[in-house]
Formats: sequence, structure tokens, C-alpha cells
Amino acid sequence: MIADDAWVDDTAVVIGDVRIGSHSSIWPMSVIRGDVQKIRIGVKSNIQDGCILHVSHDSRFLPDGRPLILGDSVTVGHSAILHGCEIADGCFIGMGCTILDGAVLEPKTLLGAGSLVASGKTLGGGCLWLGRPARCVRPLTDKELAYMDYSADHYQRLAQRHWGSR
Repeated sequence: MIADDAWVDDTAVVIGDVRIGSHSSIWPMSVIRGDVQKIRIGVKSNIQDGCILHVSHDSRFLPDGRPLILGDSVTVGHSAILHGCEIADGCFIGMGCTILDGAVLEPKTLLGAGSLVASGKTLGGGCLWLGRPARCVRPLTDKELAYMDYSADHYQRLAQRHWGSR
């Protein structure tokens, strides 16, 4: 189910058990594949160009599989790969990041560009995480926290401009 006021670019691919919340946006060439488990994208979240979102299937190696859950006001930067993980409200995922099965990002986590979050790892909120594997390098500044909120609002407005022009 895609909310009536969500925007999905014509070049994006969305298949399977996927729900996209109100005021969210899916940008060009993104793939959201909920074919073997569910994907949930909250309100006012944005999945930028070229992202891949997928899940894990039920097997003897991973009973029940692993869904992909994104909270509200999440920004996912260009070309990120999210696989069977959980991203809480207000997180910002930098360009080219990879987040693997069972990883959890707590609210207001900033994951720097190109970072890798290993399977099963939990990243605490209010911190800038960087690297491969990602490590907390410092607490977030007030300016960074404000930018994370701004980014979600900006992409909501930008999507409305694109959606309204169709």
C-alpha cells in the first residue's frame, strides 16, 4: 500500500509486501523489493536515487526471515543498500551506506557516507557513525540534529513539487 500523498518516481521499482507512508518519497531508479518479507516505510521518509531496499526470506538459517522497517522522517541517501534492518525515526543514512540484516539504528542516528553496519549491530542515537565497520566518532551537534529534521522536510517539499507537476 502506498499512501495517496506519497510520491514514487516512475523509474523506481516497488514490488511485494511494501507500505509507504504519507508524505514519503521514492526517488529515481530505487528498488524496493518486499518479495519474501515485508517492507515498511514511515511517514515523511525519503529514499533517494538508486537505493536498494530488500529483506531476508524464511529459512532454517533465519527462521521467519527479516523485514525492513524504516520509521518516520528518515533520509536515505543516494545509492544506499538496506537489507533486513530496522531504522528508527529521524535517522539520516549517508550516500553509499550498506546496512545488513538485523542491524538496528536508534532514533536520530547519523550514518556517514560509505559506512557499513554489520549484521546484528545496534547503533546508538545522537551519534555520528562512520567507517567500515561503522563506529561512533562523536555526539551529534545541535546543527546536525537540526539538519536531519530539515532534510526530511526538504524532501517532502521537493517531492510535492515533482508530484504536483505530473
